[in-house]
Amino acid sequence: MRALLPVFLLAAPGSAIPPATPVGTPLTCLPLATIRESIVRSDRVIDFRASGRRMYRVTLPHACPGLGSERRFSYATSIGQLCAQDIITVFYQSGPMRGASCGLAPFQPSTLSQ
Repeated sequence: MRALLPVFLLAAPGSAIPPATPVGTPLTCLPLATIRESIVRSDRVIDFRASGRRMYRVTLPHACPGLGSERRFSYATSIGQLCAQDIITVFYQSGPMRGASCGLAPFQPSTLSQ
């Protein structure tokens, strides 16, 4: 059995949610090595910037309390990929407190209008 590795993603500040145009079939997983940045847009929307200037939008199935205001989350994986069935946990900037844990969703390749 492989050990779960905790990973922390500090999200870049986001403001308004820019419109996203889907460009292809949603992916179940993204290799960790390709993720360059995560941008938390709200309690439900996270954009992932990947290598090669690719963007993926994840729209969570339910709001994740605190995610939009804190813009920080962690996850644990043992397979070197972040997947739609994985759970993220909100981390508070005011200290090492953990917040809500929420399920991800498929990674929709997108182009963003800014």
